[in-house]
Amino acid sequence: MNASDRLNHPATFTAFGLNAEAEPLAPGLHVVATPIGNLADISLRALATLAAADAVVAEDTRVTKTLLAHYGIATPLAAYHEHNAEVMRPHLLARLAAGAALALVSDAGTPLISDPGYKLVAEALAQGLSVTSVPGASAVLTALVVAGLPTDRFFFEGFLPPKSAARRQRIAALSTIPGTLVFFESPRRVAETLADLAAVLGPRDAALARELTKVFETVRRGKLPDLAAATAAAPPPKGEIVLLIGPPSGEAPAIEAAELDLRIRKALESLSVKEAATLVSVETGQPRRKVYARAVELATRGR
Repeated sequence: MNASDRLNHPATFTAFGLNAEAEPLAPGLHVVATPIGNLADISLRALATLAAADAVVAEDTRVTKTLLAHYGIATPLAAYHEHNAEVMRPHLLARLAAGAALALVSDAGTPLISDPGYKLVAEALAQGLSVTSVPGASAVLTALVVAGLPTDRFFFEGFLPPKSAARRQRIAALSTIPGTLVFFESPRRVAETLADLAAVLGPRDAALARELTKVFETVRRGKLPDLAAATAAAPPPKGEIVLLIGPPSGEAPAIEAAELDLRIRKALESLSVKEAATLVSVETGQPRRKVYARAVELATRGR
């Protein structure tokens, strides 16, 4: 469908039990945020954009089909995900160059957060094509505002590495960021991740947000070690999970020599002397030079 077709065949959507007509949509790529759970969390502008587009480009067409059907939108769907992105991207760019209006959505929330939309947007801009944002729901911001943690600065990491050793290294690298840390995590791995976060970051304030905006929305708050212990003792949670960790206090807790040696030995089981020293230094707040010297001693004499 080209621009003249859109003018001759106005698009419609249903909201609040009423049928509404969408204004014609300008050519270009329209990045549209969709609900993260509650289908009511969508803007009228987003509905009009989805209705008027030549196609809705979706990560999972089955998920998006449910949303479109709920609002009486009949726009054709096109799949664009990590498995077909290299093949589909040139085709989508060609449609945009020919004057199409395409709406890009993810399974839930704002596109380009943990989905393949970034390269499509970047290449569209590189070709001088129009890219427009239609803002809305975001799991990151939704979790941040109910966590009870500082919101003036925050760092979104996405998913941490699946293996504990690599995960702890990454947590250590993030530990000095002076803001709230935000992570996505899977239900089956969240207990292990919380344990590693507690081991590296200590008793920071934290929150676990689950099933945000849905019927069984839950937000658990507390100190990291307590939250880790409670999660480990309970059945694995269900649904989408966001973890939030408060910023560092700047005060290094006192640590005894025996505890320091224990941490170094444990780190040396899977890391080099240099890596172990960096990790334990971050975990304990002790000077890295001191920890490195002790790690060399323990490694030299077989721990």
